[in-house]
Order: sequence, then C-alpha cells, then structure tokens
Amino acid sequence: MAVMSADAPSAPDFSVTHADEPSSLLVVGFSAFGLAGLTAVDFLVDHLDLEQQGHVTAEGLPVITPFTDGRPRHPVRIYSRDDLDITVLVAELFVPTAVGGPFADAVLDWTEGSSVEEVVVLAGVPVPHGPDAHRTFYVATDDYRERRLAGEDVPPMGTGFLDGVNAALMVRGLDSPLGVCLYVTPVHAQAPDVDAAIRLVDTVGDVYDLGIDSSPLTSFAERVRQYYADLAARMDTQEADVPEDRMYM
Repeated sequence: MAVMSADAPSAPDFSVTHADEPSSLLVVGFSAFGLAGLTAVDFLVDHLDLEQQGHVTAEGLPVITPFTDGRPRHPVRIYSRDDLDITVLVAELFVPTAVGGPFADAVLDWTEGSSVEEVVVLAGVPVPHGPDAHRTFYVATDDYRERRLAGEDVPPMGTGFLDGVNAALMVRGLDSPLGVCLYVTPVHAQAPDVDAAIRLVDTVGDVYDLGIDSSPLTSFAERVRQYYADLAARMDTQEADVPEDRMYM
C-alpha cells in the first residue's frame, strides 16, 4: 500500500463561486506568454461594461492578490451582464500545465447542467512567424466549427498538440455536446502584445457579432502596461521549469 509522505504537497483544489447561472457563451483568457488572451478578455470586460459576478479560488497554488487604487481583487474573476449573453472568465493567476486538468474540471463542473453551450479560449502562442501569420487561427470541436466558423475568415491551426488547461477544456468538448474553440494567434515577447490582443478581440467580436471597436485597446493596454509588465515578470519566474512550448506547427 502506497503511503503519502507528510511533506508531499496535496493536489490543488479549485472551487467556483458565482451569483447567477452563466450565459450560453463562456469566454476565457489566461496568464500566458505575451498576455494576449488575458489582455483581450480584460478589454472585453471593460468595453462591454460587464460586472463581476463570481470568482475561482485555488487552494494549494501560489496565489497572487491583484489590486488597483488600493482595492484588492480575486486573481480569477467571472464577469457578465443581465442583458448580454456572454460570461467572461479573467484568469490573472498563472495555471501551471500540471494542474490544468483540475482547473478545467472545476470550471466545467460549474458550467455542466447550466445554459453554457460554448467555451471559447483566447490565447497567444510564441512560435516563430512572419508577417503573413499575424492573424487568428482556430482549434475547435466539430460541432463548434460547423455552427460558428462556416463562412468566417478564420483559418484552422496546423498540426500540433494542446496541453494543460487548454487540452483539458478541449477534451471535455470532444466527449460532450459542449462546443469548445481555442482562438490562437502568434505573439511576441513584450507584454502585453497589444497587436495580438486586438486580433483576438476582432475575431471573437466578428464571430459573435458583438459590435466591438478594438481601436481603444491600444490606449487601454497602455493604461495598465506597467501592471502587465509586473505580471509577466512574475510569470517568467513561475515558468522557469516549464518545457519549451512546441504545441503548434
């Protein structure tokens, strides 16, 4: 019989607290290289005047507590608006690859049995690329692709693999009626990569006809650039032991 050492760390435990049932569309952005996805969802919250309705807690992970003007906030927050069918999850907390599965399970257990039909992840990927690759690509389940991407000018990503929380979310979509899509764009090292974030915002705005004007995103990102720079520096420390990303080809 295996015995766990008293010094062995326990698996992280995630829980979701939310005031109302989520919308049919859940859009997610994580702290990742270039912070394009996080910048994009942060802008969606600001531009669409969404209000915080809940948060995700993480027991067993190094936790950050962001604050602005002296007011602290949860690092993983959930936003929505009564008259708009979209819920946005903003994850400033870095979710290591090894715990991506439990994090995704907590979020999807929360959405299961509710009206959520689609989960969309906005992300950047640090791959070598030329100017022609400055666009958004997709990796999506068949039901999502047939329902949302027919006629859209969004090409599929080539060969590769997903890992961490993105892989866990996609697997749930493969094995259930939940439509899951990862919108991904190449990013550069600077944080935030505003051009990459604009591409992601424009894509999700066009696909869902949200009527979003992404032009203010540059000034929005400039207002929080130092905050993002500090967050990126913290991520660099946390990602020191993470293997080089070879997800996409």
